[in-house]
Amino acid sequence: MSFFDDGEETDPRPSSTAPRSRPAADRAAAAPDRPRPRRPAQGTLPLDQHTVMVRRRVAAGVAVVLLIVIILIINGCLNSEKEQALKNYNRSVGQIAHESDESVTSPLFSALTGAGAKSALTVEEQINQLHLQGQTLATRAKDLSVPAEMAGAQRNLLLALDLRLEALTKIAALVPTALGGQGKQAVTQIAGDMEIFLASDVLYSQRVAPLIQQELSSAGIRGLSTASSRSLPNLGWLEPSTAEARISGKSSTAPSAPVTGNHGSALKQVSVGTNKLEAEPTLNHITGGSNPTFAATVENSGEAEEHNVKVDVTVTAGGKQFKASHGIEKTEPGKTVNVDIPVAGVPLGAAAKVEVFVEGVPGENDLENNKGVFLAIFEK
Repeated sequence: MSFFDDGEETDPRPSSTAPRSRPAADRAAAAPDRPRPRRPAQGTLPLDQHTVMVRRRVAAGVAVVLLIVIILIINGCLNSEKEQALKNYNRSVGQIAHESDESVTSPLFSALTGAGAKSALTVEEQINQLHLQGQTLATRAKDLSVPAEMAGAQRNLLLALDLRLEALTKIAALVPTALGGQGKQAVTQIAGDMEIFLASDVLYSQRVAPLIQQELSSAGIRGLSTASSRSLPNLGWLEPSTAEARISGKSSTAPSAPVTGNHGSALKQVSVGTNKLEAEPTLNHITGGSNPTFAATVENSGEAEEHNVKVDVTVTAGGKQFKASHGIEKTEPGKTVNVDIPVAGVPLGAAAKVEVFVEGVPGENDLENNKGVFLAIFEK
């Protein structure tokens, strides 16, 4: 302490070792980072568990609805594809049946009729060509795209075509002999082989067409007919004497004499199943489906025995005509004969006109009572 000091006590000077306060900026820098609590944005509430569950359920519901819609769309496409396949098969069968009638069997009987007056070689070549055409049609039928539902119809179609091909094969082999020295025996065999054609016709009309219509109906396809098919023109070809007369071009009986006396036929009644048809203007409701069989009662109204009396049925419906014919081998004066005539593919539920006609026999002049006209609706 200095001598000249006034003796007043002065504040002690801070010690160099005393702790000095740190600036605020340094303290802030040195302070450890601590997470600050997040404040919710103004007007926004935190999602609770219930809201999350609701949103999940809504999303799941939307997904289920979308899945159902997709399934319905796919199912609709599959049904449409199935219906188109059935329609395509029906159309293909109709084309083959039409070609079989028009390009094979019809030319066959044209070639056989009057063959005795033609070149035997020409007739043989023509029938051999028809046989090849028949083979082609049978092969086409085997190569058809067949829906599973049409398997039964397909089996019967192939069998019907095979039967026709078998008949063609046998007849082609007999024709040279029939036109040669032993014609009568060969023609008798040809008449027997004609039964194979008849069997194929029955198979087509009673199995192929009905089975196709059954499956079309099951798929909800209405108003689509199945083409009919008939290879044997009439039953006269089953009779050896008639077949011989037609092939040779000569009558099997004594030389023809002028037709004398009263000749004629009359249509007495037409029915389908238990439904007896009433003439127009009565509207007949016919049950049993789209492949009805018409039972016609024909009377020989003349005074002489008649042969090969032909009965025709024409059904007009939906702007189309469905035709079928059947021959009666023999009728006797004053007696009636019943003949069944199946017609395939008639539209259901459509107004139809049915015409049944008994073709005139030689010497018949009045055909007024040979015809019946009926109005009808065909139902299942």
